[in-house]
Amino acid sequence: MPSAVKLFRDQKYHELKEQCIQQRRLFEDPEFPASDGSLFYQSTSSSEVEWKRPKDLCEDPHLFVNGISSHDLHQGTLGNCWFVAACSCLALRKCLWQQVIPDFNEQEWDPKNPEKYAGIFRFRFWCLGEWTEVVVDDLLPTVDGNLIYCHSNVKNEFWSALLEKAYAKLAGSYQALDGGSAADAIVDFTGAVAESLNLVQGKYGNVISEQMKLFEDLMKVHRRGGLISCFIENSDRASETKTEMGLVVGHAYSVTAVRKLRLGERLVFSFKAEKLFMIRLRNPWGKREWHGAWSDNSEEWNKVSESERKSLGLTLENDGEFWMTFEDWCKNFTDVDICRIVNTSYFSIHKTWEKKMIHGAWTKDSEPLLNRSGGCFDNRETFLQNPQYVFDVKKAEDKVLVSLQQEDRRKYKKEGRGDGIPIGFEIFKVEDNRGYRLHKLTVQERVATSSYVNSRSVFLKRVLQQGRYVLIPTTYHPGITTKFVLRLFTDVPSSLRELKADKPQMTCWSLLCGYPCRVIQIKVHSAEGLQKQDRSGGADPYVLVKCEKQSVRSPVQRDTTSPVFNTQAIFYKKNIDSPITVQVWNSNLLCDQLLGQAVLAASPSEPREQQTLQLRGRSGPEAAEVPGRITIKVFSSDDLAGL
Repeated sequence: MPSAVKLFRDQKYHELKEQCIQQRRLFEDPEFPASDGSLFYQSTSSSEVEWKRPKDLCEDPHLFVNGISSHDLHQGTLGNCWFVAACSCLALRKCLWQQVIPDFNEQEWDPKNPEKYAGIFRFRFWCLGEWTEVVVDDLLPTVDGNLIYCHSNVKNEFWSALLEKAYAKLAGSYQALDGGSAADAIVDFTGAVAESLNLVQGKYGNVISEQMKLFEDLMKVHRRGGLISCFIENSDRASETKTEMGLVVGHAYSVTAVRKLRLGERLVFSFKAEKLFMIRLRNPWGKREWHGAWSDNSEEWNKVSESERKSLGLTLENDGEFWMTFEDWCKNFTDVDICRIVNTSYFSIHKTWEKKMIHGAWTKDSEPLLNRSGGCFDNRETFLQNPQYVFDVKKAEDKVLVSLQQEDRRKYKKEGRGDGIPIGFEIFKVEDNRGYRLHKLTVQERVATSSYVNSRSVFLKRVLQQGRYVLIPTTYHPGITTKFVLRLFTDVPSSLRELKADKPQMTCWSLLCGYPCRVIQIKVHSAEGLQKQDRSGGADPYVLVKCEKQSVRSPVQRDTTSPVFNTQAIFYKKNIDSPITVQVWNSNLLCDQLLGQAVLAASPSEPREQQTLQLRGRSGPEAAEVPGRITIKVFSSDDLAGL
């Protein structure tokens, strides 16, 4: 269960319920009243809609009837198939829906003690990194005595209708739920990390190797508690039209199983049965299924043993749930949303991740050093005027998962500004000792760029080499303001933190110890022709860059006399005459050996182009030459916020 829960509109469920019980009345929510303002965000009225309580719609209302199931849900008249698909996914995982519907037994109707029923319910959603509890009454919109929005296939079951009402309250109105993303709803239900894949662009329908990788990935996600949904993009077809094979365009389907299906029978000493890669889907309408191979009544099922059918839970009814081969699925659907429940538990047999989460915001200011809304990388003049976050990859290489999520803007629809904002982010490999904001891109390496999409969240997976990185989240256009949450998952702790200061702070100690007067960036690209150090003719070199009392050391490059370092460093010099010393060392078991060094003045007037320098001995710039050359690039500025 969530450790800390925020109360939406500061409504306290237990206090409100107790008040209603004592006053012998049913709860009516003043924050989301039974009126047209809760139905619509535009000035629309509906004389046909009547708000009724479950007890007015059936004799024996319940939150759940025979438990919770993905078959419980039907969409109704609202265009929120994406929400219903997300609910279908949620219903598959008890540990997840119990977070969304807390203390469900306590909230259930109790026919033996009707006086304890107060017409009040509570649900929890993961909103921008915080679990938020939403309280609602049980007045539901109906026409002619029937629920008009999400409802159960059992007339006296109301969990889905009440959950939808709480979600509509969070969004500002029911109409605000018309059109959306199943991935967004799943993230709101679970706090999962959402990844969206375009099956057409990824050529998953044609390239078998990519298809198999995706199948294994989806099977792993599903087995480990993740939730998956998919849809067919309505680019050149009208939304909600049917394809020749019975699938609905522009319509969200929930994935309810990913399995390898065995054809034939297992023999005692051999296993000759063929395996098929299969996926099971559910249409939130509770009807209209796939008509192709492996549809409910297709002859292909005759190849499957009775025991295997039982294991799959095969039902031959028009209930909206159906099987397809994974290949057919890749060819018929265009997009899939994969919502991973990233494992951060230390007590798990599966891979665990180190998680770091930071709340941030894009804010606007006329002063460039204070502006935090600079737009995407194309806006070169303002791009670095965005929030900046630094993190470290401490292994030789590490797989990194990044999730950037903006706040849900549907609540602003009544104000006419509820449209989503295209967002994304860039990752740069920076100096190993950077502790202040980037002001100019010089030696830094752009290593990853997310897609920029008009969606609530953006996800990226990358393998990064050891070093320090700066992650810059941005809106696509400059000058746009909104909140966001950034999550970073790594194998070992990343020390993710925001870079806030532009340069070293001036303190009272600066008067005694001095204050920097010049900033210098240096990138040591590589060395060549180093002196051989062992019988195999190689060496184990590393580079050490020093300035005043500061130093940066690279990882050791094994068994080479021509190492590629790509090591970056930044120094803030107090003495303008202090040199930069670049030393190449050979790593030994007992005592490391200096192979040579280069000494640089690094003044702003020196060339900024890449240069190759001859290594010399320890005595200074005029020392004797030693074998080897080093390739570097240096930038310096007397403006401490210039680099």
